[in-house]
Amino acid sequence: MGFLVWISVRIETFKADGAIGVIMSKDQNHRDLSLRILNRLSNNPAFSNQILKTYLDRCNLRDKDRAFVVNIIQGVIRWKLRLDWIIQQFLRFPFKKLDPDVLNILRIAIYQLYFMDRVPDFAIVNEAVRQAKRRGRHIASTVNGILRNICRNKNNISFPDRKKELVKFFSVYYSYPEWLVKKWLRELGYEQTEKLLEAGNRTPYLTIRVNTLKTDREKLIELLVQEGVKEVYPTKYSPVGIIIKGLQRPVTQLRAYKKGLFFVQDEASQLCAYILNPMPNDTILDVCAGLGTKSVHMAELIKKNGKIIALDIDPKRLLILAQTLRREGLEDFIYPVVGDGRKVFSIFKSHFDKILVDAPCSGLGTIMRHPDIKWVKTEQDIKMLSMIQKMLLYASAKILKKGGIMLYTTCTISKEENEMIVEEFLEDHPEIRQLNISSICAWLKDLEDKCGFFRTYPHIHKMDGFFGAVFCRII
Repeated sequence: MGFLVWISVRIETFKADGAIGVIMSKDQNHRDLSLRILNRLSNNPAFSNQILKTYLDRCNLRDKDRAFVVNIIQGVIRWKLRLDWIIQQFLRFPFKKLDPDVLNILRIAIYQLYFMDRVPDFAIVNEAVRQAKRRGRHIASTVNGILRNICRNKNNISFPDRKKELVKFFSVYYSYPEWLVKKWLRELGYEQTEKLLEAGNRTPYLTIRVNTLKTDREKLIELLVQEGVKEVYPTKYSPVGIIIKGLQRPVTQLRAYKKGLFFVQDEASQLCAYILNPMPNDTILDVCAGLGTKSVHMAELIKKNGKIIALDIDPKRLLILAQTLRREGLEDFIYPVVGDGRKVFSIFKSHFDKILVDAPCSGLGTIMRHPDIKWVKTEQDIKMLSMIQKMLLYASAKILKKGGIMLYTTCTISKEENEMIVEEFLEDHPEIRQLNISSICAWLKDLEDKCGFFRTYPHIHKMDGFFGAVFCRII
């Protein structure tokens, strides 16, 4: 087809200031590493997962210690607002005067006091004081006094009045910015908002998708059990999904992963390929392909019988995809192309049978897996992203064949990025009509809302919050 683009960009390791070349010294332990990472993230909490991975990959930690660091980092980020609220109640000076390093020492200790039960309180306090001593005896004394006072009053913390200040209570108690609490209260109501806030603070399970080109779900579950993975369950909706609980080592260390028998992918994301319903000999466009997880899944579904164009604006991501394609033997079926999805009509002269617009979004449906989203996304980001999403959808519609199917998806819980985009799109495109999800996948009727959209919520479906709308060109 002439769509294949050879990418000659050298991929570079993600570099976080101070993260490359990290070596654990003799007087350091996993708590010290946790503090270093949090101090690094204090200046820029975005991409916390990449930064955390970079540090951990450079340190020779036991699996138990590695799990501890991950728990501490994600836990402190997740509960930051509540932790800071507790700290403020035991300070004798303004909170803003706390040195960022000392603040993180306190956050780590208080997170352990309230959310981890394997370490005695006195040991947690002693460890925090040890870390504070490096910054001076006076600071160590202050940290010691604050933490011991908290220990004595552990169950007597006062929070904002739920009846008089509901927004502030939800914000502090569940640790979310007030603007997001207000937004969800408007869109979802009181009861659903509280359940959603609570669900977003849960530690997520690992969900994987079977590589059906190499094995099937039953065989993979058996292999994982043989490899020592104790809790393995099939997903409720995805026929190729597996949930892994309590994995104490990096998933990349599993033999099944090294053999390419599965991909890490949330269940809601796995369902997108089924909703688009690719058929053999279809010509398919994945507009914002990223690392190509959904493109590869679609290739599996059509058993490499068709052509998929994986378009993305980031050449580094596509280079990683190209490596995956070589490993999976998919070079002749999936074609990586560097390009801006907002200009697809000028990139491609032919039209497509199926188009997936997996639009960049605020990611508010994935807070459970990416707690930093709470603190890095803003209302202004949502406005900006909704403009990009609309441009992607409008541009893609121009190259959809008559009778062709287009799926618009996001991993967010935001009307501006979901229903409002669809409503405006349909008003401006009378030649296109919306299809109900169940008309394509009857077995996903439980995940269809009253408007025919694909909809999942963390607190209801135990998976990421996803939205999907299916369109068909009738003229």
